[in-house]
Amino acid sequence: MSFDRQALARAVTAHGRVARVVVAEVAGSAPREPGAAMLVWPGGQSGTIGGGALEYDAARRAFAAPGLSRHALGPDLGQCCGGRVTLLTEIFDAGALASVPERGLYARGPGEMPLAVRRMLSDARGRGASSGPCLAGGWMVEPVTHPQIPLWVWGAGHVGRAIVDVLNPVPDLAITWVDTAEARFPDAVPGGVTPLPAADLPRLAGHAPREAAHLVLTYSHEIDLALCHALLTRGFAFAGLIGSDTKWARFRKRLRALGHADAEIGRICCPIGQKSFGKHPQAIALGVAGQLLQWKTAREGALWDSRSSRSGA
Repeated sequence: MSFDRQALARAVTAHGRVARVVVAEVAGSAPREPGAAMLVWPGGQSGTIGGGALEYDAARRAFAAPGLSRHALGPDLGQCCGGRVTLLTEIFDAGALASVPERGLYARGPGEMPLAVRRMLSDARGRGASSGPCLAGGWMVEPVTHPQIPLWVWGAGHVGRAIVDVLNPVPDLAITWVDTAEARFPDAVPGGVTPLPAADLPRLAGHAPREAAHLVLTYSHEIDLALCHALLTRGFAFAGLIGSDTKWARFRKRLRALGHADAEIGRICCPIGQKSFGKHPQAIALGVAGQLLQWKTAREGALWDSRSSRSGA
């Protein structure tokens, strides 16, 4: 988990004054992990620290009682988790937002900075070492990062809209939403999503980041095929294609004829989602989201192992 500065900035711009509640520390069983956060403003909120009584109480008290608060989930709130949670509530306006760095570690707390926090900051500057969210000596330390995984969603039809709605709140995804005309997008595109109308989608795919994940679900089988051809030529981190087994069998044959090897073609996941969930757009979106999050988790684990081996951890 990391400090989502962009989401906070959008909320401050929209509402002026926003409370951010973050899980600073947990002991025992708890609904969410350190770093999980929600934003609260008069009449609304976004994000979650786990729902239930803890979240309700934290949202109700957000502006009245900023600072650290400790909660025994069973005795204090009647929750069955049984653990203990420490929350940090902070109030942000445009001025306070300016104190949050664009990248790196954001450390704040009372009094003199503890030695442990100084070491974290030094490691981050010197070796690029990353620290997860933690509470150290009463100081909260969180990494501030921009979304790390570019996700390109090709198609703004019913399934594309459902997928964007489901995946947009997921941390560390930077969603670019592509279709052939501006009119194909909904009137209100979710905050944090970049709509990109383009007359020639396959040509655009040839310029997409090679580290991007792609979900191909346009209104046209021919555009879908041309996108698969373009992505195989360009390179990608993950690619999923909506369709049936029959559609994929035909696509594989045509992609071979276009010069792509079976091993590369096999990197495209088709059909995407979970058949047992059904064909309703929201059901498809849930299956696709689960598949993409499994890939994302495996990718992050591999990156973490690689960083650990390089740093000698």
